Amino acid sequence: MSVSFYQRFLRWPILVRTLVIALAAISAFGILIHIIEPVNFPTIFDGIWWALITTSTVGYGDYVPLTTSGRIIAMLLIFLGAGFLTTYFVTLAASTVTTQNAYLEGKASFMGKEHTIIVGWNERSREIIDQLLSFDGSNLVTLIDDSLTENPYKNPCIHFIKGQSFRDDILKKAGVNTAEIAVITADQNKNEIDADMNTVMTLLAMKGINPKLYCVAEVLTGDHIANAERAGADEVIQTNKQTSYIIMDSILSKGMSTTILELLNHLKGNNLQVIDPIEECHNKTFQEISNLLLKQNIILLGLKKGERTIVNPPLETIIYADDGLLVISTEKGKKKSG
Repeated sequence: MSVSFYQRFLRWPILVRTLVIALAAISAFGILIHIIEPVNFPTIFDGIWWALITTSTVGYGDYVPLTTSGRIIAMLLIFLGAGFLTTYFVTLAASTVTTQNAYLEGKASFMGKEHTIIVGWNERSREIIDQLLSFDGSNLVTLIDDSLTENPYKNPCIHFIKGQSFRDDILKKAGVNTAEIAVITADQNKNEIDADMNTVMTLLAMKGINPKLYCVAEVLTGDHIANAERAGADEVIQTNKQTSYIIMDSILSKGMSTTILELLNHLKGNNLQVIDPIEECHNKTFQEISNLLLKQNIILLGLKKGERTIVNPPLETIIYADDGLLVISTEKGKKKSG
C-alpha cells in the first residue's frame, strides 16, 4: 500500500510534491516542539505557527524554544523546512513564468468552448478577428498558425496555437471538439494549388474530429471547390473569383469597390444575411414582401431557392415558405436554417 502511494506521489507535479513535503515538515516539527516544550508551546497549533514563522524566516519571536532539545529542533527545522519552503516558492515562480511563456508561444491548450477557430495568420484573418472583437468583445477566438513565434494579440480572448492546422494534436489543443465555427484561410506563403490542398487537408482533419463543426473554407482555385465540399466544408469562398468580380465592377462603374465594402460592413450595422420569411409573407409576391420589409427598415435584395440565389427577381415572383430572403438589415434576423 505504501509503495503504491509512493509511486503515485512521484507522479504528482513537482510544485504539489514540494508543497506537501514542506507542509508535512512544518506540521511534524510543530507537533514535536509542543511535545518537547509544552509550557512554551501550549497547543499543537502554537507549535505549527512557530514552525511556519521560523521556516519563512519572519521570526516574530512570540514563541521561542528555551531548552537545548528545542533549539536543536529549531536548527533542524531551519535547515530542512526553510529549504523546502524556498524550493516551493522558486518552483512556483518558475512554473508561472513557464505557463505564461507557453500561452504566449502557442504551446498551451485552449480550455474554453463555443469559440471560433481561425486558421492562418494574414491580413484577412487579422481583419476577421478585429471585426469579431469589435462586434462582441467577449468572443473567444483560437488562432492556429505555424509561422508566428508568439501571439500577435494581448487580448485574453485570443488564444494562439502554434503548429500545422491539419495535425490532430494541434487541432485538439485548439479545442476543435468544443468549437462552434472554424474559418480556414488560404496560406499566402504557398502557391495556389498547394494552399488549397492544405485547406482541404485541414478540413478533413477538423471534420474527422468534430463532424458537427461548421467550417468556412477559403480556396484560391476553382478546381478545389469540389474537393473542399467533399472534405466537409459548409461554405466555400473562392477569394480570387470574388475579388475579380469587385475589380470588374470597379472598371464598369468607378467607385464600386468602396460601395460594396460599405454595403458589407457589419461594424456599421449593415448585416447582409438570408432569413426565413415570416408566415404572413408566404405565397406573396416579391414586391409585396419588399414593401412589407421596408417598413421594418429591411431591404430585400433577392431570394435563395435551395442552392440557387436569385438577385433582384421579377416583382411578381411568388415567395414560398421554404425560400430564403436575401436582405440587408440593421439587426440580426432569423437566419435561414440549413
